[in-house]
Amino acid sequence: MKIEVARQLLDAKVLCGEDSLKTEVYSACGSDMMSDVLAYVKDQALLLSGLVNEQVIRTAAMMDMKCIVFVRSKQPTAEMVELARANGIVVLTTHLRMFEACGKLYAAGLNNDEVAPDV
Repeated sequence: MKIEVARQLLDAKVLCGEDSLKTEVYSACGSDMMSDVLAYVKDQALLLSGLVNEQVIRTAAMMDMKCIVFVRSKQPTAEMVELARANGIVVLTTHLRMFEACGKLYAAGLNNDEVAPDV
């Protein structure tokens, strides 16, 4: 699924990474616990979280995630957005709750069945 499609499904606002909205993501992870993200994330994933601190950006960068969606209208700080920009991560924010956002993405086909191509 392209990040732009996820953005549309979630009625999300782009905070950074507008030039990367055509990037494909192949799985998603919804969590506020970064230890779970480290344990379960797959390649080229999209992270949904309500946790707003720099650790979210750092975890996503370390796991080579392509996009972070902050749920429940959470707003990252300017420093967080800049850190994401420096790491090539698209940052979105949506008014949806995590449950609803994950459900919309899953129903639209982002369900971990597709595997990222080997590079």
